[in-house]
Amino acid sequence: MWTLPNLLTLSRIVAVPLLVGFLWWPGWAAGYGIAFALYCLMGITDYFDGYLARSNGAVSRLGIFLDPIADKIMVAAVILILVGTRDIAGVHVIAALVILLREIAVSGLREFLAQVQVSVPVSQLAKWKTTLQLVALGGLILAGALPDMPWVHGVGLAALWGAAVLTLVTGWDYLRVGLKHMD
Repeated sequence: MWTLPNLLTLSRIVAVPLLVGFLWWPGWAAGYGIAFALYCLMGITDYFDGYLARSNGAVSRLGIFLDPIADKIMVAAVILILVGTRDIAGVHVIAALVILLREIAVSGLREFLAQVQVSVPVSQLAKWKTTLQLVALGGLILAGALPDMPWVHGVGLAALWGAAVLTLVTGWDYLRVGLKHMD
């Protein structure tokens, strides 16, 4: 249960309030810089917890349960704080909302499908969606650390929209599978 991969996953969950704390004050470039470093570290632990679990034969039910939750908690918290600080504002909130709503809907759908004993594996496109989403949020955090480089913010917003589009496509894919198992 308390394997290194599981501890890495738990560390991501525990780090979320710290990450939010550094992003709490818009305009505090140093805070955003520290948050960006922490966010990158959290991303690295996300990679290594899965890699270590698979390579060492330490895949556990706890890890299978916690890993996607840790990812969703981190993404949701970062989106919410960036909307709150207006780093994501105006029409761009729609892209953020699409991402949040899809995460909630797919989680509910996976729970329903598990009850009817249907497993839906993560598609390659969903992995690309997650990667683009994490790059987008990282770019938006980095933009706060580099206020004299507004293009970084633009790249982050463009990636956020790209992730939102992939979110809709992959969400539809999951829904289509789920509808086949509903009365």
